[in-house]
Amino acid sequence: MLDDSSVTQVTDRAFRVAHCRAKESQQRHRRLTIHLPRYWEGLVAFRAIDRIGSNLRVILTDLSASMLRYAESVALQRHVRPQCTFLECSADNLKEIADASVDAVATRAVLAYLADKKAALGECFRVLKPGGRLSIAEPILQDDAFYARALRKRVEDQSQPVDRFLTLLHRWKAAQFPDTEEACAKSPIANYFERDLLYMVRGMGFAQIHLQLHIDVAPSLITSWDVFLGSSTHPWAPSLKKILGERFTPDERQFFEQMVRPTVESGKNLTTDRITYLQAQRPTA
Repeated sequence: MLDDSSVTQVTDRAFRVAHCRAKESQQRHRRLTIHLPRYWEGLVAFRAIDRIGSNLRVILTDLSASMLRYAESVALQRHVRPQCTFLECSADNLKEIADASVDAVATRAVLAYLADKKAALGECFRVLKPGGRLSIAEPILQDDAFYARALRKRVEDQSQPVDRFLTLLHRWKAAQFPDTEEACAKSPIANYFERDLLYMVRGMGFAQIHLQLHIDVAPSLITSWDVFLGSSTHPWAPSLKKILGERFTPDERQFFEQMVRPTVESGKNLTTDRITYLQAQRPTA
């Protein structure tokens, strides 16, 4: 999941892309298309407007009408509503945006949750003007699914002694990530990694492609057990509290808490975030 520091990174990258394109363009109004996933609240769009100014026009898209209404209310509060267009649509079907009509496209944690990533990238290519820029930031969750699969293999290995904690750990992780090869192949969040994104972007016809994979291992910021219970690893994953309530017996919940809570509250619980940043350009000819 992308945290606040990652939000800052992607907004800064999106700004640089939009600003570069604005300098290149001789038109009076610039357009930056922003795909607005849940919990993002249009942050990239509004920061870009703050930095570039009144000549920038942004298009924010989301499948959630409520999130778009919220983003629109923020735009009104910030007195930038005239610069914003809000469209309720999926990233793989931007039919309300004309061909070759925008200067830059910036997304965060969008492709990871789409079954047809190629269709979404094709739409990005279609709406960009020649020379237009693409900037995306996507979580890489495949390793988390591989871990769930490894736990399943260990738990089902009858040649190994039964480990009660590993059994419960697998039950937790399997509720958040696919834990079989077949399920991983069908899961949008687990059936790709960073090089797949690179190959898909290149296959769409983009040029000047730059990709960076950031892996950050650090102590978790969450040291409260109650907060930890309410957290999840990605938007589709149920919280640990929900998993414990639905998939664990009272005795199992007590044992699991005895094993995990001390590490969480000690501040020694390590988290690993894997995020891919990719920038590319639609060729001018």
